[in-house]
Amino acid sequence: MQIGVESSRAVENKRIFVVDNDEIIRSALQFMLHDENETHELNSLDHAFQKAVDWKPDLLLLGTNVVQEKGTAVLAEIANRLPDTKVMIVADAANDPLALACLKSGAHDILAKPLTIESVRYKVDVLLGRRKLPMLSLDLLQPIQRL
Repeated sequence: MQIGVESSRAVENKRIFVVDNDEIIRSALQFMLHDENETHELNSLDHAFQKAVDWKPDLLLLGTNVVQEKGTAVLAEIANRLPDTKVMIVADAANDPLALACLKSGAHDILAKPLTIESVRYKVDVLLGRRKLPMLSLDLLQPIQRL
């Protein structure tokens, strides 16, 4: 178990599917989340739907590259086939136009790069209902420099 991992979360059995064409992003997210969640890497949405027949996910982390290939209508398909699953879009930036369009089409949140363990775990915890308060910007936690 990693430092900073709450053991109560490791036994809650929240299931997360990480669906992205980029193997490095999938692996990084799986590494960041696997100690506190049952995390599965999948290289396509079709594989996610197949796996979800037996193992329904609580959260689907979906890369913008998958949405780019299939269009934002894929979010309606996800909502239809996985009705109780939250969807978080993994994007290059929080203001990425495609990611913002995904929010309008049914995604629940955006996970913006660069990915850090703290920000990924925090945003996942919020969507899974483990945290209630909004995350403060790390810049706000830095000491104020006096002139």
